[in-house]
Amino acid sequence: TCISHGFYAEEKLLESLASMSTSERIKAIQKMPETMKKKREIRNKVLKEITKKSRRHSNQLPCCTQCLHGTAVSFRRFGNSLSEYFHLLQLWHETLKIIGAEFGTSVLSYFIFLKWLLTFNIFSFLINFSFITIPQFVAAESNNLSFTGLELFTGAGYFQQTVLYYGFYTNATISKIKNGPSYNMQLAYIFTIGIYFVICFLILVFSIAKSFCRNFVNPQTYSGKASKLLCAWDFNIINEKAVKLKQKNLSTQIKEDLTEVNKEVLNFSIKERVVRIVIHLLSWVASLGIAVAACAGVYFLSINNLKLFVKGHKNDLESQAAMLVLPIVASLLNAFIPFFYSWLGHLEKFQTPGHLIYVTITRNIILKISVVGILCYYWLNIVATSELQCWETLVGQDIYRLVLVDFIFCLLGSFFGEFLRRIIGTTVCVRLGLPEFDIGRNALDSIYAQTLTWIGILFSPLLPGIQMISFSIVFYVKKVSLMMNCQPPRKVWRTAQMTTSFMFLLFFPSFLGVLSVFGVTVWRLKPSEECGPFRGLSSMYAAVSEWVKILENYTASKWVVWIYHNLITSELFFFILSTLVLIITYLYWQIIEGRKTITKLLHKQIVN
Repeated sequence: TCISHGFYAEEKLLESLASMSTSERIKAIQKMPETMKKKREIRNKVLKEITKKSRRHSNQLPCCTQCLHGTAVSFRRFGNSLSEYFHLLQLWHETLKIIGAEFGTSVLSYFIFLKWLLTFNIFSFLINFSFITIPQFVAAESNNLSFTGLELFTGAGYFQQTVLYYGFYTNATISKIKNGPSYNMQLAYIFTIGIYFVICFLILVFSIAKSFCRNFVNPQTYSGKASKLLCAWDFNIINEKAVKLKQKNLSTQIKEDLTEVNKEVLNFSIKERVVRIVIHLLSWVASLGIAVAACAGVYFLSINNLKLFVKGHKNDLESQAAMLVLPIVASLLNAFIPFFYSWLGHLEKFQTPGHLIYVTITRNIILKISVVGILCYYWLNIVATSELQCWETLVGQDIYRLVLVDFIFCLLGSFFGEFLRRIIGTTVCVRLGLPEFDIGRNALDSIYAQTLTWIGILFSPLLPGIQMISFSIVFYVKKVSLMMNCQPPRKVWRTAQMTTSFMFLLFFPSFLGVLSVFGVTVWRLKPSEECGPFRGLSSMYAAVSEWVKILENYTASKWVVWIYHNLITSELFFFILSTLVLIITYLYWQIIEGRKTITKLLHKQIVN
């Protein structure tokens, strides 16, 4: 009787599971208090039951319906297998697992952020190459300049007459067939870059919100201590190497969580507090003073370089090679001053590694954004108003040199800052030991490089392709340097919020500052008279205004004209839109605070 009752219960269970949808069935099987082997057996029995039912049902269906059903099943299977292959081909998936297991989430957050920046540049390069560069190849003229090899470092000479720079692009409407479809290069240029920035804005806002919710609003959902200890093991792992890697990863994460729980609060005397405050103030005064001095040096050097270039021959390769002085000095400042900031941070003796990293990041972001701000002022207010024939190309060349030299200094930093430091710490001065990976400095270097790429995309549309190659090489060099030269952090600590901080710094002040530069360039500055797709216009935006005037003559395009006059050029529309965004942000913040309160209350009830 017991056997028949058990058999009846199993049949009833299989029937109920077979009647569910695929997602509901998976969740129901996952929640069963059974071993993985038993769950697999149940799943296979359910699939057999579904197959039997579908066969019985298919015999009663007409031939056409059977074909459609078979096609749908085939597509579903193909989609499942394709998603599995994409998961296997996911960029650097295994590498990131190894880094997380060996060095913890703090170091891993930098490599995840670098991979995330790489996807931005791949996307940007594909868009620009498809909608701007390929059409230009159709109307391109032959390049009469000779290639010497020095152009790879200066970005001048032969490259000046290629699709790499703004000045080479035509202002004509491209049409390969007479009386056939045409391609307006002016509209393609401004709309492609403009839409790309809108997409970047949405991706950044969505990514920050998602990461914020995961790491700040309800972190227990994603990293609960008990669930991580009792339920985080994946019983599908059978490979010995994968098992060891998973064990290391879980061990590191549990250590980080325990360190955060057992955090000690040090009590200082009044005298010690005063001394610490004085040290902090002096450190901030020193860091800000150095940042101001660095900006002043970059500004005066850029002015002198421009005077030297204007006096010389504009197409002379030697005179353009002299322009390498500016990017080298800027990169030297960005490379060596952060080491001084790191020394200041160790002098201040913060209680946790997190405080040290966040303070170092703040000082570095002030330095790097100030240097970029000075360079933008130089490009938009001095170069743009100079007597140069094609000032946009000169700005593109400057940014190309900055990106290239910054990439070289990044590689040299891994060699001198980590490799030689390891040699010294293991042979000359053993007390120093192996170096730790500087998360703040490396993350800020990546943000600085991405900021330059975003600024330069208007003047050099293929610059994201160069940065894409640069980030790929940097990832592998940093990974090898990390494994060979660095040791895991001496103090284990959980930094789930670190990636959110990197994204926020990329958004503000980096991306919003770039949008300001883009707006000034498009709406305020007069394009060059003899080069580029916007030659002869009062501003780049004038191309859009002239296009709208042409559309006014076509009845089918009246809706575009209405949107332009009543929304795009309306201050009231943007005022209402800004108000709605602020209201939605406020409501969203209130929801977050409510969820935080509910989570804390539930956590207290569970503990009690």
